[in-house]
Amino acid sequence: MGLLSQGSPLSWEETQRHAEHVRGHGILQFLHIYRAVRERHKDVLKWGDEVEYMLVAFDHEHKKVRLSLTGEEVLHTLQEKGEKVNPNHPTLWRPEYGSYMIEGTPGQPYGGTMSEFNTVQDNMRKRRQEAASVLKENEALCTVTSFPRLGCPGFTLPECEPTPVEGGASKSLFFPDEGINKHPRFSTLTRNIRHRRGEKVVINVPIFKDKNTPSPFIETFPKDDGEAARAAKPDHIYMDAMGFGMGNCCLQVTFQACSISEARYLYDQLATICPIVMALSAAAPFYRGYVSDIDCRWGVISASVDDRTREERGLEPLKNNHYRISKSRYDSIDSYLSECGEKYNDIDLTIDKEIYERLVKEGIDHLLAQHIAHLFIRDPLTLFEEKIYLDDANESDHFENIQSTNWQTMRFKPPPPNSDIGWRVEFRPMEVQLTDFENSAYVVFVVLLTRVILSYKLDFLIPLSKVRVMLGIIGGCFSPRLECRPSLRVPAHPNDNQSSNESAYMAQTDLVPLSTSDVNMHTNHSPTPQQSSVLMTAARWMREFIANHPDYKQDSVITDEMNYSLIWKCNQIAQEQAECPELLGGGFNKMKYSGNKTSSF
Repeated sequence: MGLLSQGSPLSWEETQRHAEHVRGHGILQFLHIYRAVRERHKDVLKWGDEVEYMLVAFDHEHKKVRLSLTGEEVLHTLQEKGEKVNPNHPTLWRPEYGSYMIEGTPGQPYGGTMSEFNTVQDNMRKRRQEAASVLKENEALCTVTSFPRLGCPGFTLPECEPTPVEGGASKSLFFPDEGINKHPRFSTLTRNIRHRRGEKVVINVPIFKDKNTPSPFIETFPKDDGEAARAAKPDHIYMDAMGFGMGNCCLQVTFQACSISEARYLYDQLATICPIVMALSAAAPFYRGYVSDIDCRWGVISASVDDRTREERGLEPLKNNHYRISKSRYDSIDSYLSECGEKYNDIDLTIDKEIYERLVKEGIDHLLAQHIAHLFIRDPLTLFEEKIYLDDANESDHFENIQSTNWQTMRFKPPPPNSDIGWRVEFRPMEVQLTDFENSAYVVFVVLLTRVILSYKLDFLIPLSKVRVMLGIIGGCFSPRLECRPSLRVPAHPNDNQSSNESAYMAQTDLVPLSTSDVNMHTNHSPTPQQSSVLMTAARWMREFIANHPDYKQDSVITDEMNYSLIWKCNQIAQEQAECPELLGGGFNKMKYSGNKTSSF
């Protein structure tokens, strides 16, 4: 969700004039925090998850499902009935980018006892039931990563028209501004990313070529002023707004480390796991009413917030900007933070040298100084008039302004000023799953993995460039799909000698046995038998469902009725009203649409 300041948002031109002020005072705020808590240690494990939800409305008569733009109303009702009545309410609700989205978290952080791991699924189920209880008839709360017909005509309720010419925040051909949450942060982010970039964002996702898919696949855009025609690639699904990325849903988990050094160690070790867990949780194969040739949202969301200018992207000589920047501000991490990771930092890191030198002069070590100096090559994207001049010793808004708009696979989180919160690490690559069971399983797995890493002092580090390559492959930037959930193997770079760490990493990509033994050790359970079956990813299951739908023409098109059938089935599975052994194991019942067709995707 990021920093949600209140106030009067400044225009991009005004924000840009204050950029150096924000960066300078952001660094000062970080230094105040670091000096105050750098020696802090012995914090206990506390952790929590964030689940993002979509609100959908079913039209059973016409067999349509649309995104319900009632997020603000639903959020207000949930907060009024929950945390505002009882500060210890078991759930908390927050806004998200889309006006059809809300975010749910546990009301209090979980602790480190094994008994608390057993409550995660129950808390997620409570959230789903709590939100469902305030919805209108035929509305539902869905944990679907990407709504298949997002951006198609009439995909919202009420139906809203995009405004590509008249202005507004996104100027999208497909995504109406009414789909953006009304909190000024979100529309300001959207507008300022476009203004800073100098044009609309460009998202091109390869289309899946089925038997009857036009080849080449080329779209025309009736309301285009020429920008879309220049940006859209043949054989790709074109999208042009932040909402196509930030309007998707994900699953995240944050945990508190006992000290800054432990947080840095876990940040590094989990960074190597990010591509694997992203692949296992793959759940986003459809975009703008088409079947794509990717399974994860990561490449889409990365492009959706890419505010780099043409100069920064290397398309024009540097004149008005300071740096060539290799990628979007939503991407993989660029440097390890622990001493054991230093030798694997093989990515050229663009940093603000003045900030780096200032941090080193103030006693910050090289690795942490370059991490912060790299984050701070970015401009602030939003600024509120009331938040320009702050007490740097007691506030951190300027630091968080930059920190929270560097959306990377991992986030290293210093404690807030004057709080009892410790050093934290956020694990960010997971796609949200259909069921509370799956979401809780992923969350618990990641937290247990941190315990295993610490208990066994594991070292998964490999050259960071290879982690980046894996993320690019798996994250949809853009290449072959993972269709099931086996352990993955990491290919070595051609002509590279494999380090002992890489060999160990490749042999241990399934960490499940370690986590299982750790659980058994703590609970006195007998060893859990290893499952021999292989389950589909959510993305693969969705592809099979569409392929077997009677209306599918093998042309890569997802119609309203097909979308309705899919989301209705997803809702039934989430509500535990239908079994799905392909995803969850169990019985051998077939999907509703399981005719004689075979899926080529």
